Amino acid sequence: MNQRKLLTADSAGLRTDVFLAQHLPELSRSFIQKMIADGFVLLGDKPVRAGLKLKAGDCISVTIPPPMPSDIAAEDIPLHIIFENADLLVVNKPFGMTTHPAPGSMVHTLVNAVLSHLPALPESDNPARPGIVHRLDKDTSGLILIAKTPSALANLSSQFKSRVVKKNYIALVCGKPKQSGGVIDAPIGRDRMRRQRMAIDAGGRPARTAYTTLEQFSGYSLLEVRPETGRTHQIRVHLASIGHPVVGDIVYGTKSNLVARQFLHAARLRFFLPAMGEEVEFAAPLPSDLQDALEDLRQQP
Repeated sequence: MNQRKLLTADSAGLRTDVFLAQHLPELSRSFIQKMIADGFVLLGDKPVRAGLKLKAGDCISVTIPPPMPSDIAAEDIPLHIIFENADLLVVNKPFGMTTHPAPGSMVHTLVNAVLSHLPALPESDNPARPGIVHRLDKDTSGLILIAKTPSALANLSSQFKSRVVKKNYIALVCGKPKQSGGVIDAPIGRDRMRRQRMAIDAGGRPARTAYTTLEQFSGYSLLEVRPETGRTHQIRVHLASIGHPVVGDIVYGTKSNLVARQFLHAARLRFFLPAMGEEVEFAAPLPSDLQDALEDLRQQP
């Protein structure tokens, strides 16, 4: 269960993250940074930045999520490995599988499956995410990177942070965008009313998503989507914000009779191999449920 604390700054000039580290010594600096990034630290009713300098009397509300267990069990779950070398795995994750253990999804995750394939994974800032460089939503299928060594984890994380990694998704959305392509540039933050959701928020973190229309149907459009940043739920939030939510996305759109989950697939991934410096690209075709939905649309008059 989440724990909530209210803290008041008794002097001016301290950065928010430094202030929290002083008043919550039981939490690591990286955990505090993540809480801030995820919108769990508020000044008044607005999320704050780690570098914001507080004023005397500022009241900070902190929602502390429950701690994650550090021991994650290996589970014999089949993996669709696209590529593997000494540094990393490229896995085609099926929909319905959570990337790593989290409250409500403690077992049967991708990390549990990978630990059965590998004896160990490098530790990250979060013990529940060993080897994890980036994430895919539970009901998003497609390509995901897993680091096998600490040096590969650091290298790949740096590539993501500097936006060297290129990701291409395929999404079916409701309606037809007015323009065949474009860039959605809108900051994203934690939804202030529903904390499990994200939302467009002027005080949120910068986020950019490019899209191109590939095909149109009656009431639907098939898009190639290229996120330039990596915010939580970014593609889903951005497409919903322009009035074209991902088909089957029950959080930011509505349930669909066309497909039983959100029509979003991580189709292509381009990055540099950590040890060799060679640029590589991998692809994963649409899974059968999404392909069948497209064929149904193509056969309609």
